Amino acid sequence: MHSQLRKTNLLTASCLLPLYNKRILVTAPRNYASRLSAQIISQGGLPILMPTIETCNLSNYTYLDAALKTISQFDWITFTSRNGIIAFFERMYELNICLSQLQNCQLCALGKDADILLSFCDKVDLIPKESSPKGIVNELCQIPGIAGKKVLVPAPEVIGIPEPNVVPNLIADLQKLGMQVTRISTYITQCLDKNIYPLELSLISQGLIDVIAFSSTAEITSFLTMLNSKSELEKCIIACFGPYTAANAKNMGINVDIVSTDFSSFEGFVQAIAQFYHHPE
Repeated sequence: MHSQLRKTNLLTASCLLPLYNKRILVTAPRNYASRLSAQIISQGGLPILMPTIETCNLSNYTYLDAALKTISQFDWITFTSRNGIIAFFERMYELNICLSQLQNCQLCALGKDADILLSFCDKVDLIPKESSPKGIVNELCQIPGIAGKKVLVPAPEVIGIPEPNVVPNLIADLQKLGMQVTRISTYITQCLDKNIYPLELSLISQGLIDVIAFSSTAEITSFLTMLNSKSELEKCIIACFGPYTAANAKNMGINVDIVSTDFSSFEGFVQAIAQFYHHPE
């Protein structure tokens, strides 16, 4: 895919870039939106930020603290998001729990999330070939003696919208492997108020947004509560960050035009959008 697109650098004229003048709505939370927007800009696009969810600290650390204080009992820790890694280690530091407590744990992270895991503890034991919870399960099932192992799954506490099926499905699949699964909330994911986005919602309704880029199911769920009707999306191209987000979008009645096949990074996501305009079907 990369070889089919015009190679660019900072001095490439905007009109030569594949997403030139395309207005792309970014619904990711702030800490992800900045990285996704940078990739869009690099391809000539015009990111319009409209985070539909936000991530923040827990209001109650009782259960997380209890898990961290006994962290050495776990054989595996499977991180499914960058936010989960950050919240997990920041709380470890606040509790003065030594990183040596993790020496007997196998740590798993998805795609580029492995970089931040390494920055916190200089250790990552598994990066699945497929950057998804399903990829985690596909790798773990090949490990002899995985049944009976204790696995901790740091996850968000979802507030204001139904919880997406991603983490529950992961837990169910790990249990099918015979693992002893403990889910622990490490941070909060909550929807934002539609009233802060009168301009952005007006642009959508007028058909002035070219692409809506969804990077998670929670973003889509919250986004739909902000619309008057799904018919407002008819003039927009819908892009999803990977097949699982796309499948959930379709289940919610959204026609998906672009699905990234490289969902290990936002670069791959934006390349998929650029490829759509380079060779539209």
